[in-house]
Amino acid sequence: MATKQHCAYCFDALVAHLNRVPATSSKPILQNFDGTLEYPLFVTWNKSSRGKDKLRGCIGNFSAMRLDTGLREYAVTSAFHDTRFKPITQSELPRLSCSVSLLTDFEEAEDHLDWDVGKHGVWIEFRNERGRRQTATFLPEIAKEQGWTKMETIDHLLRKGGYELTITPEMRQSIKLTRYQSQKAHLSYDEYMDM
Repeated sequence: MATKQHCAYCFDALVAHLNRVPATSSKPILQNFDGTLEYPLFVTWNKSSRGKDKLRGCIGNFSAMRLDTGLREYAVTSAFHDTRFKPITQSELPRLSCSVSLLTDFEEAEDHLDWDVGKHGVWIEFRNERGRRQTATFLPEIAKEQGWTKMETIDHLLRKGGYELTITPEMRQSIKLTRYQSQKAHLSYDEYMDM
């Protein structure tokens, strides 16, 4: 299960990278509920601005990884290499929060609507207008936070994945969809400093 200690470990990695020192953590990663230390995972950074959280980076991996190396890698990757955003700076630290999502219960869906908003994350595979295989995903909380229907979520995923043509019912039906769940933990910078 994802814990605040996992998020603290990500903050340790971020702070070390910003200070250009080796990443070491005084905060232990606790063993997961099923006894393993490998999960597909995502690390998300948000920044508080005028009372609202704004996304600053979110990157992860669908292959199971050791939590110590996976969290360290994706804490840095999502903070500095999410191409949608400028890299996180030292001055932003006090307004940051970190979320760790450990992904579980992967199931191939029967069709593009075989999932539940707020419960499942969705990962789609499709062919773009040039016939190339593309993928895109949203974590379980995204559709609910955005107030999207299943159809709107699928259309946003197609655009996120780079599909540029008109989205038709036939295009939606051609999607291969995998649904999954996640165990999520969240930690603000203030909470991190108090640990």
